[in-house]
Amino acid sequence: MDITRVLLVEDEVDAREILSFYLNTIFEDVVVASDGQDGLEIFKEEQKNGKCFDLVLTDIKMPRLNGMDMIEKILSIKESQKFIIVSAYKDEEKLLKSINFRVLGYFLKPINVDNMMEILKKAKAEVLKEKKRNRSEKLLKINENYNYSLTQHLLYHNSSLVKLSKKETELLNVLAENIGKIVTIKECKLALWGDVNKSDTTFRTVMKRLKDKIITDDFILSLKGQGYMIEKIV
Repeated sequence: MDITRVLLVEDEVDAREILSFYLNTIFEDVVVASDGQDGLEIFKEEQKNGKCFDLVLTDIKMPRLNGMDMIEKILSIKESQKFIIVSAYKDEEKLLKSINFRVLGYFLKPINVDNMMEILKKAKAEVLKEKKRNRSEKLLKINENYNYSLTQHLLYHNSSLVKLSKKETELLNVLAENIGKIVTIKECKLALWGDVNKSDTTFRTVMKRLKDKIITDDFILSLKGQGYMIEKIV
């Protein structure tokens, strides 16, 4: 069974207790934070320990760090993070802004239990659907931040798709299919252009553009005089 994890960020004691109770009836693991700063610190600590939350449910108006600012900071750490927003204020500007985030739902206080439960159940269904999709893609774990779909030839950074050009994808694919092995420049040229005599400048341009897109945690090793490789995780 898939374990679904939720981070609840709410500064009001009564609302926190109510939300925590209902979240625990749907999700397997619920972690509670008392405000935005507390939530951000918990999120960072979990990421540091190699854990993640499937969903972050947060209030908007909170002391120390408000919900919107916390969301922006979390997205700078994990671009694919999903959220549900709860607020005592019907703030259309904030609601419209939230559409730009990965927000699965939005409900107002005082909490309507039926409406809240419907949103939470839909959110869990979406989370489980994505987990199932990721399993079926035969994802190759490159390192802690990057995964590569060997079937669809797609690169993910913390579950967010990395946009690559056709040649960048072809270059990454030949390296991923030979993970743990050195791939020579000639082999790369043959895979990309079917021509080992393609200019080194053209090849280096493609390689540089690919490495620029994974600069946050570059996993392609350059071995002088030999070629390139992606190290295999032991």
